[in-house]
Amino acid sequence: MSHHDNHSVKYMDEVKRLGAEDPVVIFTKSSCCICHTIETLIRGFGANPTIYDLDQIQNGKEMESALKQLGRKPSVPSVFIGTELVGGSNEVMSLNVRGKLKQMLIEANAIWV
Repeated sequence: MSHHDNHSVKYMDEVKRLGAEDPVVIFTKSSCCICHTIETLIRGFGANPTIYDLDQIQNGKEMESALKQLGRKPSVPSVFIGTELVGGSNEVMSLNVRGKLKQMLIEANAIWV
């Protein structure tokens, strides 16, 4: 196991830790238009997502690599609800269309009915 592998594991753990700290966490970039759309959609339910802008935060590049290793391509938006990485814009839109997004937000205590 090289130093590099340990390094990436560290950031995967960090991403998961940050993702689990708040009911809704979105990793975004300032240049990402769809990120803003997803954020607006989630706020529309009354949730107040925690936003980590990978352009702005320390170790943002490493976090982006970690998100890619967790299977996120493109890396942003990456949306955590509860402690779960639900995915990106397609997954969130799909959950919304199927009427499941609100339920997930309720179960994560992101919103109260």
